[in-house]
Amino acid sequence: MEKNKQVLLASRPNGWVQTSDFKIIESQIPEPDEGEFVVKNNWLSLDPYMRGRMVDGKSYAKPVEIGEVMAGGTVGKVIKSKNPEFTEGQYVVGRLGWQSFSKSNGEGVSKIDPTLVPIQNYLGVCGMPGATAWIGLLEICQPKPGETVLVSAATGAVGSVVAQLAKISGCRVVGIAGGPDKCNYAKEEIGYDACVDYKANKLLENLKLACPDGVDCSFENVGGEIMDTVMHVLNPFSRIALCGLISGYNETEPYGMKMIRSILINRIKMQGFIVTDRSDLYQKALRNLVHWVSIGKIKYRETITEGIENAPSAFIGMLKGKNLGKQLVKIQ
Repeated sequence: MEKNKQVLLASRPNGWVQTSDFKIIESQIPEPDEGEFVVKNNWLSLDPYMRGRMVDGKSYAKPVEIGEVMAGGTVGKVIKSKNPEFTEGQYVVGRLGWQSFSKSNGEGVSKIDPTLVPIQNYLGVCGMPGATAWIGLLEICQPKPGETVLVSAATGAVGSVVAQLAKISGCRVVGIAGGPDKCNYAKEEIGYDACVDYKANKLLENLKLACPDGVDCSFENVGGEIMDTVMHVLNPFSRIALCGLISGYNETEPYGMKMIRSILINRIKMQGFIVTDRSDLYQKALRNLVHWVSIGKIKYRETITEGIENAPSAFIGMLKGKNLGKQLVKIQ
């Protein structure tokens, strides 16, 4: 008899996440009450923000409690319904957690069209990461044709979309990535004009070579020492879209910025943002991304792990930068 395989938060990490911080259980498949429906999840999204949900501290979203199902986005098919808005056979996307089956009343769940793009795209390039790229670049950075846009974590789910949107906007785009394979992918497939390998040392020297006219917009996904180094090449009146700080998510002590003076002397505008703050733009972004992906204007890559029981190790690998493009778990 089929069971609901679930991944629970077993303990709060101290430093780097360990597989022992998770617990895998099997439970009965839930039954819907009035106004509810049950989804058989096909794909699970793994994203850096989930690391912040594992700690008990002030943040923009409440933490996952010990013993709760880990928070995360899924896409799947409605198999039972007592909610007239969601009928059996429909495909949906929502934050339904690290589990094979989920019960929902529809809050935060959206119907998707499986005929336009592969359904897992609604968790990546046509989902939250894609919308993050759209809103962060076009609303915060507001790039102009001819400007230089710099993207850290250049080949990740967000960074790879940022780069392509910047190219569509008429910009020169430079990426920062870890290793020659990622930099080659960035230039040859995504379309970066240049890519700097931060693992090759001489980061500042190589950034100056890659950005001879400086940087007008920095889309920051990494933070820490890399962000500090980027401060040296930012132009006066440049903009920073602060999307993530993945370099510090597993550190016990936060990195102290050394080049913050650059913000003052160069009159730099820096804004942190959370994609859900701009619900007014979210659907517009997704509509455009779905269209562009469907006609091949936006390219993407996925790293796929089979089996929800392997989600913890895949999550840790993503935090260590082992993925290329969007990290997904194929559940069933």
